[in-house]
Amino acid sequence: MAKRSTLASGATAPAMAQRQLRCAVYTRKSSEEGLEQEFNSLDAQGEACSAYIASQRHEGWIRIKDCYDDGGFSGGNMERPGLKRLLADVAAGKVDVIVVYKVDRLTRSLADFARIVDVLDAREASFVSVTQSLNTTTSMGRLTLNVLLSFAQFEREVTGERIRDKIAASKKKGM
Repeated sequence: MAKRSTLASGATAPAMAQRQLRCAVYTRKSSEEGLEQEFNSLDAQGEACSAYIASQRHEGWIRIKDCYDDGGFSGGNMERPGLKRLLADVAAGKVDVIVVYKVDRLTRSLADFARIVDVLDAREASFVSVTQSLNTTTSMGRLTLNVLLSFAQFEREVTGERIRDKIAASKKKGM
């Protein structure tokens, strides 16, 4: 039973109203391959994020109805319609927490991550990765995120180099 305090009028009210945190789920998949399936990677990410939000209900977390999905978009830039709409909703004060399956679903670029954090900080919002213990409200959480994003950016760059090398080798062989 919640503690109650007495108001000046003699009526009682909850001692401390719990703040609701409006949570938005963001999902992304780099390629369009498999998106036509009835249950795809975006659905799996969304379900995991929804389950995490439900597990935090006691903390006042609620999932908002809007979906922010980017199927077939790279995490190497911010030119993604779902992400743009999500950040606009954060800036408008409609979202308190962005929930992602993994950090690299949000971005694979340190510079873009800094831009996203600026938007979050301006509205005192945050983000959570359900498969990684990450919290952007602490300095240690930000350090950990920066290290992970450095590796994500490195992986993206190495993949790009491999693709360029393969194309160059194919051209050399007249393919």
